[in-house]
Amino acid sequence: MSESNATEVAIREREEAEVKPTHVVRTLLKSLREYTKASWLAPGFVFVESVLEIVIPTIMALLIDQGVSGQSMPAIVKFGLILLCCSTVSLFCGLMSGKYAAIASSGFAKNLRHDLFDQVQRFSFTNIDRFSTGSIITRLTTDVTNLQNAYQMIIRVGVRAPIMVIVAWLFSFRISHSISLVFLAAIPILGVGLIGLFVYVHPIFERVFHTYDRLNSVVEENLQGIRVVKSYNREDHENQKFGRISTAIYNYFCRAEKIMSFTVPLLNFCIYASLILIAWLGAKQIVASGNNAALGLTTGDLTALVTYALQILMAMNMVAMIVVMVIISQASAERICQVLQEESTVQDPANPVMQVTDGSIDFDHVYFRYSDQSEKPVLDDIDLKIASGQTIGIVGGTGSAKSSLVQLIPRLYDVTSGSLKVGGKDVREYDLEVLRDQVAMVLQKNILFSGTIAENLRWGNPNATDDELRHACILAQADSFIQEFPKKYDTYIEQGGSNVSGGQRQRLCIARALLKKPRILILDDSTSAVDTKTDQLIRQAFSSEIPDTTKIIIAQRVASVQDSDMIIVMDEGRILDTGTHELLLKSSDEYRSIYESQTNKQAQGDDLQ
Repeated sequence: MSESNATEVAIREREEAEVKPTHVVRTLLKSLREYTKASWLAPGFVFVESVLEIVIPTIMALLIDQGVSGQSMPAIVKFGLILLCCSTVSLFCGLMSGKYAAIASSGFAKNLRHDLFDQVQRFSFTNIDRFSTGSIITRLTTDVTNLQNAYQMIIRVGVRAPIMVIVAWLFSFRISHSISLVFLAAIPILGVGLIGLFVYVHPIFERVFHTYDRLNSVVEENLQGIRVVKSYNREDHENQKFGRISTAIYNYFCRAEKIMSFTVPLLNFCIYASLILIAWLGAKQIVASGNNAALGLTTGDLTALVTYALQILMAMNMVAMIVVMVIISQASAERICQVLQEESTVQDPANPVMQVTDGSIDFDHVYFRYSDQSEKPVLDDIDLKIASGQTIGIVGGTGSAKSSLVQLIPRLYDVTSGSLKVGGKDVREYDLEVLRDQVAMVLQKNILFSGTIAENLRWGNPNATDDELRHACILAQADSFIQEFPKKYDTYIEQGGSNVSGGQRQRLCIARALLKKPRILILDDSTSAVDTKTDQLIRQAFSSEIPDTTKIIIAQRVASVQDSDMIIVMDEGRILDTGTHELLLKSSDEYRSIYESQTNKQAQGDDLQ
């Protein structure tokens, strides 16, 4: 299995993993924190509001029977004032419940996004590889919004609906035992229908959100590579790719909504059937009793029963809406918990070492796999010793695992077996921040963030002075082009460094790494976009200015590493040869082949000029 296929399998297994509902609830509730009080106040006000709304029909029945039918003005005034007070308090409680529900749900979503993002920051590269970028974005946006809406409905409507159903039924039971049984027949019919819809639709929404992940990945990939898309006139191809995924989401949603639309006719059937039965049974009892409360049902009682019927069935309508929202949000909740419950594969030890004494590096029979499913290790029996302060060059063909080798040093990944020591200590014994503060990496993909040049440089050292910034840029051969900008170090860098060239971006990233003043500096093909003269000046500056720093240079050009103290030749995850430039030219066929190939190309280029 190839490395890319193993990663895809891991992502698919992670996204298809099931999370227990109890674990989901416990995990999500941890994000409430300071909004727990608002989460209790909202249903508290809902409870008072619901009880008052249920009491109002009974008071209305008394007003009709004792005031209107009894032609008693004092009774009308009395019950009218009680109705006014109940309505006013109910309205106030409704407003307060809405206020606190909004605060609780919005705060919950805010904390949830923070917890998700914070969790992703703690991930090792292994953890990040298990989730696609588009999937993480979907979870931080769409999934959190779904949970926010569901939570707001649950602490308001989810509390209100059962109260309305239970208390309204008790009040109706007090008025008429026989008629109240109509509700008991309607509730299970509606409940069974909703549960059936839930079971059938939930898997569809799971597929919807996985498709959303693919959609976000396509958009992200397109925007990052927009220059390539336009240069190859592939806009139509990208539109078709986006359209296919967008259409798939549309089809899934249509299918789910068609199924969920059955809730409306089912609800209407229960409502109208109940009202017809109540009206028929109630009218029958009124006629039989002659509107005498002592003998049977009165007009006021029937009015109250009809009102309670509507309240109960409207509450069931609320339950139907909650069910729909829960169906949608359950898939989102599980996906969010997959991230929150993910344990980082790189953890601080119980008693970490808090100081890196020097820049020595010792690979002791190291093996490494990106995934347990990989048949072949990415790094195979690496045995290598590097003294502190040495300059090490690494060359090899594409896919020879050069980058994988150096990414183990700051524990971006952990070794699968064997041990890796820095400063005489196994890297797993160090505090992560301490280790990474002493290992500066300039990766193949040089990333600059939105902000000024100075702000980007201070990622290496937040407390660096202006003089230190400039000195680092002089070493990295970046100061000369910075001085040409009108605002110099205050020049604004667009997202991803799109307003500077590739070579300028590389030199700024090297300067940023130098500001860390690390014991180990790793340049992962970080001078590929600069000319050979600038490359040579950077290496000369390293040699004279940071002699005690261990420097590891991965390069495609032999010229970039030929002055190194030791050159490592890699192929398919193994070290083929080590030695100086002169020694390898004599002893290593692979190195000599690379050198002669590049020398011949350079000579042919000179002849053409």
